[in-house]
Amino acid sequence: MISLGSLFSRQPAPLLGLDISSSSVKLVELGRDKEGNLVLERCAMEPLERGWISDGNVEKFDEVAEAVRRVVKKSGTRAKNVALALPPSAVITKKIVLPGGMSEPELEIQVESEANQYIPFSLDEVSLDFCVVGPSASSAGDVEVLIAASRKEKVQDRQGLAEAAGLKPVIIDVESYASRLATGRLIENLPNKGLDTIVALFEVGAFTTSMQVIRNDEVLYDRDQAFGGAQLSQLIVRQYGFSPEEAEAKKRNGDLPDDYIDGVLTPFVESMAQEIGRALQFFFTSTPHNRVDYIMLAGGSAALPGLTEAVTQHTSFACSVLNPFDGMEIGDGVRERKMLREASSYLTSCGLAMRRFLQ
Repeated sequence: MISLGSLFSRQPAPLLGLDISSSSVKLVELGRDKEGNLVLERCAMEPLERGWISDGNVEKFDEVAEAVRRVVKKSGTRAKNVALALPPSAVITKKIVLPGGMSEPELEIQVESEANQYIPFSLDEVSLDFCVVGPSASSAGDVEVLIAASRKEKVQDRQGLAEAAGLKPVIIDVESYASRLATGRLIENLPNKGLDTIVALFEVGAFTTSMQVIRNDEVLYDRDQAFGGAQLSQLIVRQYGFSPEEAEAKKRNGDLPDDYIDGVLTPFVESMAQEIGRALQFFFTSTPHNRVDYIMLAGGSAALPGLTEAVTQHTSFACSVLNPFDGMEIGDGVRERKMLREASSYLTSCGLAMRRFLQ
């Protein structure tokens, strides 16, 4: 017998993943084909000037809103629903254990009373959400609940940017959760479906590099370090006397003097590999672990020539640059060569777009 539900079943409503970082706005839209495989329908990126977003705070609202409008137009999407994310520093998360079998309203009351202990602000000042993770490993019959809270103005800033660009914000996530979701799909392609595999994920941003060590969807360790791709631009400015804007443009286009590779790029890549090695040493000295199985790099500077080799040399662990769209069908609305050049920058926006299929 044919179920009418399956005959007329439709994809969840289109959803854009929009990642607003300190250096750019990145947009991803995903769909599924008839076989259920993920399809990259659209992706687009728009640079932001330094200081428009600082430490996750929106300093120049109108300018960033305009950049969001441009990226939506550039992508050609008609979708309006959008998933956005806040930096982990703007969100307090806590796992708590509650009795199983409670109704949603009962859970809500219980979560609010528990949240008071962990949140250093009045509950009137925060946006609070929670989800049941699953049965508690430590006490039978109880459930593990994840609480997430952020100050209302942080959430409203992100919502406001989306609304100013004619979009409807339906999900506010945490950047590190979104990047982990996109990485999890790639870890499943590793031998033995990535089971018990320890992966050190480094997201190299403009000013900060975030590290998460993941095993079986669990974060064993995380840490932020103050180094990133913007330091390379500063070196280019110092070496050749370009303006910061010129340096950024020439870095992106590969339009630099002949001595750039030996004089600027190679030493920078070397120091970045050392920073990654140092971050791993912090992980080893503060946990029972003394190795990782893979190092994965994402972010705008992850694809710098020679970086993966330098990291492997410094750490002796296999290192690769992530392409979050690996194994997806590529839709007609995507310029494939450009996408492949920039793919590692789209990790968080890809994870946000994947929320379409998890609601």
